[in-house]
Amino acid sequence: MYTGSCLCGGVAFEIAGELEPIQVCHCQQCRKAQGTALVTNIPVKTEALHWVQGKALLKSFESSPGKKRVFCRECGSPLYSCLDSLPGVVRIRAGLLNEPLKTRPAFHFYVASACNWWPINDDLPQYPEGRPVQV
Repeated sequence: MYTGSCLCGGVAFEIAGELEPIQVCHCQQCRKAQGTALVTNIPVKTEALHWVQGKALLKSFESSPGKKRVFCRECGSPLYSCLDSLPGVVRIRAGLLNEPLKTRPAFHFYVASACNWWPINDDLPQYPEGRPVQV
């Protein structure tokens, strides 16, 4: 079991089971949504995700057709994104989790649009565009 929350603590959740590998996205849209050089996502099946509190504080924004980004409407913390084309899965932001994680990053994607001021200094696979097909 893993727990997590937004910055203000108004939204809290639990994830049952072990976590999938972390996916590192470098696309411009994620950078703008998070205000960072990259985003660390963990795919989570919705049946493993339980909202402990603050579900009413969730606000979504459709950043592109079929893609929603969900954040806390109180503090603005990005919580997850989801795709209409991948029902039953959300991509939780890894930085929200409270416990030490056993999972590690698996790959970088959208590296063709990565910012020029944050070098990728690891040996993980890199994909110029979208992520490989996974859960």
